[in-house]
Amino acid sequence: MKILKLLALILVCTNSLIAQNKDKQPPNIIFIITDDQGMGDLACTGNPYIKTPNLDKLYNQSIRLTNYHVSTTCAPTRASIMTGRHCNRVNVYHTIAGRSLLFEDEVTLPQVLAQNGYTNAMYGKWHLGDNYPFRPMDRGFHEVVRHGAGGIGQGPDYWGNDYFDDTYWHNGQTQKYTGYCTDVFFSEAMHFIEDNKDGPFFCYISTNAPHAPYNLPKKYYDMYQGEKFEKLHPRLRRFYGMITNIDDNFKKLEDKLKNLNIADNTIVIFTTDNGTSAGRSTYNAGLKGGKGSQYDGGHRVPFFIRWPNGELTGGKDIDKLVAHYDLLPTFVDLLGLNFNTKKPLDGKSLEPLLTGETTNWENRILYMDTQREQNLVKYKKYTVMDENWRLVDGDELYKMPGDRGQEQNVIKSYPEVASRLAVGYNKWWQSFIDEGVDQKYAYIKVGSRHENPSRISAHDLITGRYANAWHQNSAIRPMPSGGSWRIEVVEDGEYTISLRRFPRESGLGINAIFPAQDKAVEYDKTSPASEKSDFKEAYLFLASISKSQEIKAGQDEVTFKGKLAAGKYDMEAELIDEAGRRHPAYYVYIEKH
Repeated sequence: MKILKLLALILVCTNSLIAQNKDKQPPNIIFIITDDQGMGDLACTGNPYIKTPNLDKLYNQSIRLTNYHVSTTCAPTRASIMTGRHCNRVNVYHTIAGRSLLFEDEVTLPQVLAQNGYTNAMYGKWHLGDNYPFRPMDRGFHEVVRHGAGGIGQGPDYWGNDYFDDTYWHNGQTQKYTGYCTDVFFSEAMHFIEDNKDGPFFCYISTNAPHAPYNLPKKYYDMYQGEKFEKLHPRLRRFYGMITNIDDNFKKLEDKLKNLNIADNTIVIFTTDNGTSAGRSTYNAGLKGGKGSQYDGGHRVPFFIRWPNGELTGGKDIDKLVAHYDLLPTFVDLLGLNFNTKKPLDGKSLEPLLTGETTNWENRILYMDTQREQNLVKYKKYTVMDENWRLVDGDELYKMPGDRGQEQNVIKSYPEVASRLAVGYNKWWQSFIDEGVDQKYAYIKVGSRHENPSRISAHDLITGRYANAWHQNSAIRPMPSGGSWRIEVVEDGEYTISLRRFPRESGLGINAIFPAQDKAVEYDKTSPASEKSDFKEAYLFLASISKSQEIKAGQDEVTFKGKLAAGKYDMEAELIDEAGRRHPAYYVYIEKH
């Protein structure tokens, strides 16, 4: 009898432990990051015009990092979030020109989560590479629906996408979707969440909105018409309408979490990738500067985090100086993930701040800069920050938090502070030299089983004249330019390399001409006309191939064939007009046979 009672007690205890372990299931993570939305582009941060009731509700339920800093432009911020390292270390200090390709040997947040049992998905904007081995599907995501490059309509994107009824890449294959881009990305995310409700999952929703062009559904355009909004620039009204559309989609997402009964054990994060691109002229939350600026308005952005089961709730502000590269180590500690870093992180876990375990937080020195160059340039548009000071470009010093708008340069009154921060900057910069990142490039790999053929665009052309080649409009209205791509041929073999002005899906010939297209009120800009039709010659230099071919009338592409040996190469691919002016081949297709 005693044995039976003992066995019964053991069974009860075992069931109790099973139930407790079930209750402690790792949380799901939904990470929402919008594009070009600044600190002042929300009603909850004081904007008197914008309508964001659902994000305002999240604000009231969340812990808010009020002194949270990112990079000053899109791709660099994403690189630091994914790696826990400053963007200058990982080859992402630009948004184009081969310097938005995240080095292959960097370990990413989704890879860490996947190794710890998470199923990962991303929707929208990736902007860390469109070819193997840089795509999100190569970096730890199991399910992907994305546009190309840093925005819909840019060079790597599917030809003719305009935010409505677009074609996106679904796990590496093109697929046409119905509806407005933000609606599609949230809808696809909610399908993933429902399919993986038993978790744990990581869902990364990275909207291209409200990035320009400011195309939006008419409903949201109409929402910002009328007397109250008359003094706002028409594009600012569009910008706000795009954000309200995000807000409405967030409400649908919240309803889905509640209906699935998983809201309490889901970490929800809302943040943005850099300062505002449109709103600073009207309301900028007291900050100076916007997107691309080294002042706080360029990199101090909203960050809300809510996790009811983890007691991260309550509308609490944390005003300590923190940054985007702190997020990966924070997830590691907050979730108890197994992670052994191979490279030193710039980030520091924020778990003690979030959970209230410490009020004794180190007065760190953090650094942000705006490079947007082919190579790293010291002293280029930079800021050095600690809890009390901002040193900007070495000759401006602002006392924080009192001078939030960075209006009073006090460097002459506090030269010792400026000197201390300058020493920190020099040590920080030297760390890049010591790592050798200034000597490295990221190579697009061709001829592999992971991507064949490879569709490569001039967006990733390494050139000092990048502005002439990175967008689809660059192909429509071409200007002389040049440069090279860094290409790694993975295997020896026979290859075809096809040079085009327009991508294959466009159906357009190299010398195609067409008129401009006026569009409806939903669209921000008129589509440009193609008027150039005098390309006469195509030239290719890759490994052992160095050849030219005549471009014939009506020809879509010029194809070169040859045997390539495995190795790393610089590739030049050009279209030459009748005046001898050289332009990049805006699209190059490389296929191994």
